[in-house]
Amino acid sequence: MQPSTVDIQINISIRGLRMILLKTWRSAAFGVYGYLNFTKAAYLEHSKRYNPEDMQTKIEGKNCVVTGANSGIGYATAEGLASRGANVYMVCRSKERGEAARSKIQSMTGNENVYLEVCDLSSVNEIKSFTSRFTSKDVPIHVLVNNAGLLEHNRITTSEGTRHELNFAVNVLGTYTMTELMLPLLEKAAPDSRVITVSSGGMYTTPLTEDLQFSHGNFDGVEQYARNKRIQIALTEKWAETYKDKGIGFYSMHPGWAETPGVANSLPGFSKSLSGKLRTSEQGADTVIWLALMRKEKLLSGAFYFDRVEAPKHLKFAATGGSHAAAMDSIINNLRSLSSLSSYNETQQ
Repeated sequence: MQPSTVDIQINISIRGLRMILLKTWRSAAFGVYGYLNFTKAAYLEHSKRYNPEDMQTKIEGKNCVVTGANSGIGYATAEGLASRGANVYMVCRSKERGEAARSKIQSMTGNENVYLEVCDLSSVNEIKSFTSRFTSKDVPIHVLVNNAGLLEHNRITTSEGTRHELNFAVNVLGTYTMTELMLPLLEKAAPDSRVITVSSGGMYTTPLTEDLQFSHGNFDGVEQYARNKRIQIALTEKWAETYKDKGIGFYSMHPGWAETPGVANSLPGFSKSLSGKLRTSEQGADTVIWLALMRKEKLLSGAFYFDRVEAPKHLKFAATGGSHAAAMDSIINNLRSLSSLSSYNETQQ
């Protein structure tokens, strides 16, 4: 007996209602969890357990690349690394803003070994050009910080070749392409090298999806950003597994809710409603710098960190977990195709 049209409509309605309720629960759970853990007050409470000696390590002569380094958490990260003696390469889209930030960091830290590299992380071609130039320097990379990020509310596509949705282009494809192309230089610094990807707690609201460019349904920039950040967590896990024999550590982290230019521009209502309660950029960057300084044997490659401890990747009852192996393989294949890259392991064979 074939199901009737009414039966089909009822089933669709039940599935739709279930999804609405699930999304509502995820948002509510994230809001409560975030308010209790991601604010400035939570940072001050969590910092009571910090070991001050962890941040006293000097890293003179080590080479650190920080993307999106002219403001916010990227700037605070670059300044923090420079103050500890690192050679810092700031990757910024704007030459003017990048030069101003570089000059300020040099003045604040007394470290002249701070350099500007201009690159638009939404462009695969520009990333390839940058990494080609950088590789010619033959400089081993000890720390790569994937910080550059974007939350664009409207559907905008990039202009080069195959047009990509802009959030995805910066947050996922750009992060993937930069990391893969930097692997040879990271391996030169092994076993001390590491990749730190700045994700977001927004990823708690969504499961992993293969719809990389939000091709289905009404576009929602906030949801796309959360999806992108979930993929960054999964990418970090995949890199840790794939390159476990290369001597490179891969870590993702969440900075908490910080008062940055990016947040103020992208989420003005959120920024205004939590005025005075958001973390400073320096507090948001604290765990990035901690991950860059800690001895690798005290860290877990592939893990997600928040306020200097390993954090859960899923909230309870949010149904964002489960086995993602097949989906991640598909995502990796798509990213390789879109970036025209082979796996680094394949190029070494």
